[in-house]
Amino acid sequence: MTAEQMIAIAGGPGILVVVFVLVLLDSVVVVVPGELSVTAAGALAAATGSPPLTAVIAVAAVAAFCGDALCFGAGRRLGLRRWRWMRHPRIRRAFDGAGRRLAGGTATVVFTARFIPFARLAVNLTAGATGVPSARFLGIAAVAATCWAAYQTVVGAAIGALLPDAPLAAMALSVAVALTLGAVIDLVTARVSRRRR
Repeated sequence: MTAEQMIAIAGGPGILVVVFVLVLLDSVVVVVPGELSVTAAGALAAATGSPPLTAVIAVAAVAAFCGDALCFGAGRRLGLRRWRWMRHPRIRRAFDGAGRRLAGGTATVVFTARFIPFARLAVNLTAGATGVPSARFLGIAAVAATCWAAYQTVVGAAIGALLPDAPLAAMALSVAVALTLGAVIDLVTARVSRRRR
């Protein structure tokens, strides 16, 4: 398969379905590369014009919102001790920390957690389990999902705009940049977390 054929396949409407599925799964199973799929689609959109950049943002935002709402609903329905993995000391600490932070400011915590994979899962489950009002959570989650989708897409689009004649290289580089940004965010949040203790 040639590079042109790969680009034609990737630029079709199927990529939006792939982005939706990966982002939705990433909200629940944090090892799924949802962020990377959005960034790569943003790079492809900027480099080739297909799929449309606005469609990438919209699909990613809807998928992120649905995934966060699903976690919130699971927390509300199942609580935080249902399965053995939830009772692991490290996971318990994450839930406890999320609960304390939610009590101090729901909007800030839900919004910030959308950008941090493991925190996102803990916060969304905890918000549901601790009785954060649904309307409040869903409103904040919608705004956070839209901002997150725009951010991830723009990171990819910036790389795609720099390499318009090399869409596959733009996609690969955008994924590397997204991984680097993710690592930096993880490092900063870990340091902030240590200072609060």
